[in-house]
Amino acid sequence: MSLEALDAVVWDGLETGHPLDSVEEVPRALRKLARAGAHATEEDCYPLYSLVTRDGCETPSAAAVALPFVVALAADPAMGARVPLVELLTHIQAPALADEDWTGARALLADPEPAVRRAAVPLADGVAGLLEVWRVETDPAVRLAVLLALGEAASDPRTDQEAVTAARAVLADVLGGDDPVMWVAAVHASAGPEPGSAALHLDRLVEVFSDLAVRPRFEEAWFVPSVEDPCTREIVLWWIARLFEHAPEVQLSFLTRLIEAAGRTGDALLCREAMDLAWQLLLERRSVGGTLLPLAGRLLDDPDGAVRYRAANMLAATGLAAAPYADRLAELLDDGGTDEFLDGTAGEVARWALTRIGDPRALPGLVERLRAQEEEPGRGYATADPRRPEIKDVLIPLRAHADVLVPAIGEAIREGGARGGATRGFVEVLAAWEEDALPALPDLLPLLDDTWTSIGVLHVLRALGPAAASAEPALRTCQVLDHPGNHWSVTWTTACIVGDRAATLRLVGDAVLAAEDPAFGPFGALAEFGREAAPFAERVRSIMENSTHWTRLTAAATLWSITGQAGPTIRVLEEFVLPIADGGDTFGSFHDALQALIRIGGISPAVRTALLRVRRSDHRLSRLEGYERILQDEQIRTLIDQALTCPDLNPDEASPAVR
Repeated sequence: MSLEALDAVVWDGLETGHPLDSVEEVPRALRKLARAGAHATEEDCYPLYSLVTRDGCETPSAAAVALPFVVALAADPAMGARVPLVELLTHIQAPALADEDWTGARALLADPEPAVRRAAVPLADGVAGLLEVWRVETDPAVRLAVLLALGEAASDPRTDQEAVTAARAVLADVLGGDDPVMWVAAVHASAGPEPGSAALHLDRLVEVFSDLAVRPRFEEAWFVPSVEDPCTREIVLWWIARLFEHAPEVQLSFLTRLIEAAGRTGDALLCREAMDLAWQLLLERRSVGGTLLPLAGRLLDDPDGAVRYRAANMLAATGLAAAPYADRLAELLDDGGTDEFLDGTAGEVARWALTRIGDPRALPGLVERLRAQEEEPGRGYATADPRRPEIKDVLIPLRAHADVLVPAIGEAIREGGARGGATRGFVEVLAAWEEDALPALPDLLPLLDDTWTSIGVLHVLRALGPAAASAEPALRTCQVLDHPGNHWSVTWTTACIVGDRAATLRLVGDAVLAAEDPAFGPFGALAEFGREAAPFAERVRSIMENSTHWTRLTAAATLWSITGQAGPTIRVLEEFVLPIADGGDTFGSFHDALQALIRIGGISPAVRTALLRVRRSDHRLSRLEGYERILQDEQIRTLIDQALTCPDLNPDEASPAVR
């Protein structure tokens, strides 16, 4: 690159990719690269990326002026960062620069270095340019990149029909060839213009991916732009599996056949990857559980610990349906099998699976293990991946075993203290268990002295009610966060445990009336008092009529509790139920609306029709990630079944109380 030519450019008035970056930084970055020469690195190119590109926006004007200099640097055989510079050229391609001279850039497609040619594939002049490269290129990695680019061009609606036909002809030719990796690339590329075509090749796809001799060949040829390392067979498998997202039955067949083939050859890597894909499918679709359940049951005996971990996780997520495998799961309780990228061991996940089944063999040592899990230093996980569950998700469903578990929880709270990693999780469980948590009361009271746990303990005390009257002296010195709402919460809790119902109602009602913003008052607590809260009915009605989202839903349910008039409440609840049947995804509000309808004891014909449609859906009724999506789906479907047992009510006629 000529530094003299660079010095002669007038940069004044040109724009960079970021308004805070001076245009003078562009020649400075180019000059630095030129001087670095063979010692230039990818990091030296980073400043140019931010200066001459702009994600999602119009290409900055400085890019056109910088273009010939970037091309010159990329074409220099002595330059140490040629590939990053070629990739920069692909980033600044845009209609705004269509009139610039790209001849030098496209000449890189014939460069002696295969890595440079591969990076330059996006610079080819449409299908015609790609076909020209295809005819002369011999390097497998470059040919594969060209093949994928032809697939993209053939699926682009802007490509003329003649070019599409020519691109498809190349793809068809490769599909008839013998090279397995190139053939997989052709399957992937063909799915762009023909989305259903991949399903026609299911048998050979299983054969290629399960062939151990083919595995290393993926890394020899399959590269993607802007990624230095080659793609492994496992990475490519994810891309191929996504081609079947529109056909879950085909995707399920593909994955189960791969898992079975991996078992025959002892290919643990393939089995793990296929199981991870199957896990994602299980998170999306309920129906796949029937197929995956027996497969996971057999894999509990797999020699690979990471496979056993995944198998136990699938069974745990499936819940009661995994009961036939309870004995084998119990044998795995001490299994240390794990995966370096996943959270926990096969034994820990097997214990969770037993709790989901309701098997008492999971109980000994359960609380201690949950505490140890939460206190692990540096524990990390991705919420969508298989992982150990949260304390509340394990213990709250085990309320029937509270007599065994509460003493262990109390001991864990004593030992861990207010700042223990698991303490707040245990407190949340005790609040959900209500009166069954009473034996833990002495262990909870010291937690009132710490702001980290005091608010959670207040929830437990209110759930216990008068049974927790002995806690009143401790409440007087309770340490809460310095917020008026929290101080009021102490007063409310005191009234609840003293058992003065009238005083508690006055306290809650006055707080509702005094709230500067009615939506932030404790109006939902009035539902506990039913008709006794009648003096506050109009306030609650006003909140319902002048709010949206959760506030409107809660006010509607509370209003029914106070007035006993179902009609106004059901009309509001319909707003949170009916959209789900049309593809809505506000599942949290849907869950709460269903609970309210069940308490009312009747549903409208419109709600019944919507619920019948929703119940038929194979999709999970949740937007959560990982196992929590399955749990929420189970909870909502249980509520749907309960709601459908209720009689029909016409909201316009449902004035009398329905209880």
